[in-house]
Amino acid sequence: MTGEGGSMGWRQDLAVLRHRDVRLFVSSRFVSILGSTIAPVALVFAVLDISHSASAVGTVLAARSIPNIVFLLVGGVISDRLPRHLVVLVANTISGLTQTLAAILVLTGHATIWQLAAIEAVNGAASAFVMPAMTGVLPSIVDKADLPQATAISGFARSAAMIGGGAVAGVIVGLTGPGVGLAVDAATFLIAAALISRLKLPPVVRRASSMITDLREGWSEFASRQWVWVVVLAFGLLNVIFTACYTTLGPVIADTTFGRAAWGVVSACFGAGLVAGGLLMLRLKPRYPLRAGMAGMLLAAPIILCLALFPYAVAVAAAAFVMGLGFEIFGIGWETALGQHVPLDKLSRVSSYDMLGSFIANPVGQLTVGYIAAAVSVKAVELYGLTLYILITIATLVVPSIWNLRRLDQAPTA
Repeated sequence: MTGEGGSMGWRQDLAVLRHRDVRLFVSSRFVSILGSTIAPVALVFAVLDISHSASAVGTVLAARSIPNIVFLLVGGVISDRLPRHLVVLVANTISGLTQTLAAILVLTGHATIWQLAAIEAVNGAASAFVMPAMTGVLPSIVDKADLPQATAISGFARSAAMIGGGAVAGVIVGLTGPGVGLAVDAATFLIAAALISRLKLPPVVRRASSMITDLREGWSEFASRQWVWVVVLAFGLLNVIFTACYTTLGPVIADTTFGRAAWGVVSACFGAGLVAGGLLMLRLKPRYPLRAGMAGMLLAAPIILCLALFPYAVAVAAAAFVMGLGFEIFGIGWETALGQHVPLDKLSRVSSYDMLGSFIANPVGQLTVGYIAAAVSVKAVELYGLTLYILITIATLVVPSIWNLRRLDQAPTA
């Protein structure tokens, strides 16, 4: 990593915030992430209140993941064809309404596992349109040379929201129950939709073509870049491990050891780590964004180790901070690499292939980890997962096209 400063310092790094649309995008992302941080905590404990089963948690999480995967490629095509901010507006509105229904069911005591699974399936499908669309918004409104700073600022807003969301989630779920958390999540979706509706993006000129042709073009762009598909292949495995060991089993371990309220604190510490990572990346702006990013992914290993061997609130919270630091280093490096090296009119489609490959196996982990943990032990699942996670990350880091990919300091000439 190479640090780059200057006499202007932070003022120069934050100059991109003078752009109205950047401020609107960052504000919308802050609000939506705030709710999205509360939602998983509220949803998991709502399921545990109904069933007291890790398998039921995995079922509801998979009910969201599967439609998300199914619709990702369609979401990428639509996001490259239509104004991206309008795609986000519609999807966030749908998610806000469905989460309102979930909150009502939980608060009134009428929620069942199949109802929550069905609602999360709709939310997962809506999210399949949001994620590719959001990837293409910042590269649409800032120059490529300013993209690292804009991405870091956006990541900082996301991280700050995760701190607030984690703290609020702990208070709400620990003191009032998961239904209120779902209601807050619903409100944030609707507020984020209102903010994103005010964006004015320049049109992307594209020739008329069929969806199949669009998908082929997106695949060609995706497959022609080794650093893209190698990272995506790696994350197809890493996400299964992380989803099983942290997202699914983490709350189960917390529920039997250090408590639900403390799990909210863990989420807040994760957000604090993201903030620290964003500040670090804003100042350092590494010349090799994927080299820094994959190294950062190794920082998720301590929390899996803590959940397996040291399930104490302080240890897990500290490890969550370290994990957040690493995740943000990777997230900013990855978004910068995609935004600078992939053509804007194909970016959402490449992003949808990225997300499809990264998430496609998640439901397998979500649906099976509860049964595997029951057959062996939670501790064994965590330790085996940790070993595989470290090996896959190191193997990806040393691939030459990843190790040597450079940041672009100026927009390339036509």
